[in-house]
Amino acid sequence: MRFFLTIEYDGSEYIGWQRQNSGLSVQEVVENSIYKIIQINLNIYGSGRTDAGVHATGQVAHVDIVTKEFEENRLMDAINAYLLDHKIKVTDVRKTIDDAHARFSALSREYEYVILNRSAPPAIEEGKVWHQRRILNIKKMQEAASYFVGTHDFTSFRATQCQSKSPIKTLDELAVVQKENKIFIRAKAKSFLHHQVRNIVGTLQLVGSEKYKPEDIKLIFKKKDRTLAGPTAPACGLTLVKIEFPQEIYL
Repeated sequence: MRFFLTIEYDGSEYIGWQRQNSGLSVQEVVENSIYKIIQINLNIYGSGRTDAGVHATGQVAHVDIVTKEFEENRLMDAINAYLLDHKIKVTDVRKTIDDAHARFSALSREYEYVILNRSAPPAIEEGKVWHQRRILNIKKMQEAASYFVGTHDFTSFRATQCQSKSPIKTLDELAVVQKENKIFIRAKAKSFLHHQVRNIVGTLQLVGSEKYKPEDIKLIFKKKDRTLAGPTAPACGLTLVKIEFPQEIYL
């Protein structure tokens, strides 16, 4: 039986989603928890490979469990029982059709980036926001965000180590909203390039600090030069919040 797991985690203590030899990953922790339940080594397959320090409230992974029948809530509780020492929790489990895939069946992915825009640094939200002392021009950031929406060559906004075959991506939504002293930047697309969201946020920060003009985004796209865009925003402010799938995959 194939199950889709919705997973929430604080990425601060992990090297990212994907299992690696260089440290502890979210994937490895969840796989180890499932092993303790059924005593079989299984791989889980995530919808997105979040980097070290990036958080999630809506990561989705699929796993095939063939040894015994599990009800969704029972499986969720069993996995979470072995996650007590980790800032990782399974928040939902759903049975799916056999060929549903957490990565390839996804219709869209949504990320949210949070900037704390005030003089005082964060206390309880340290590691969850990007602190900016200088007050940012929200209207100019919103204007700049409009240039990103649509289909573009995002060469200027991808990491140099990005392994995607093409820099062409379609950004369905890039919303910039201010609530008191926080700026929320939400990006939605079918898929993203490596560091694409963080590089966009770093560029919007330059616009907000009035070092760049909103219309400069058009030239940055045209030049296809990573050095012209803003810095890669810190991982701590980024959260994978939602993966959307076609409803017909669920049983």
